Amino acid sequence: MLASIALAAPAWAEYERPSVWPEHAIGEGPTGQWTLVTSNLVTHHRSDPEHNNRPGLLGLEYSRADSDWLAGGVTFRNSFSQRSQYAYVGRRFDSGRFPVYAKLTGGVLQGYRGEHRDKIPLNRLGVAPAIVPAVGVQMNRVSSELVVLGASALALTVNYDF
Repeated sequence: MLASIALAAPAWAEYERPSVWPEHAIGEGPTGQWTLVTSNLVTHHRSDPEHNNRPGLLGLEYSRADSDWLAGGVTFRNSFSQRSQYAYVGRRFDSGRFPVYAKLTGGVLQGYRGEHRDKIPLNRLGVAPAIVPAVGVQMNRVSSELVVLGASALALTVNYDF
């Protein structure tokens, strides 16, 4: 079995994130790429009937063709079904060998109000800083990410590059 894995490795050895524009190599032609970000699945580490596990997340992300840096924004229903937003910048770390990557974003989170205001740290003015790590798999224009939401939950996203 190890021999079959070793033989399969060269097929992935030259993996490079495909360009959305096939006539251009990454870094040539267009200046970047947009990604539609979606998710409707969250699992909380502690089960609570009050928790919303269907966030209806929808967002856009822009990444430059000549850089690993990105910027984006999403809107979603938080764990308490309140409409929330996250605006961020970050960096994507492609493996270079396999179609997997890690991503780290940081930005501002808004939308935790009322009795749930203190469910996220530093939310004194209705806006709080956030750092969100993720790991993903990219296949052509479609990617999926497992996103770590603080110490409370995990989300699964399905994304489309255009």
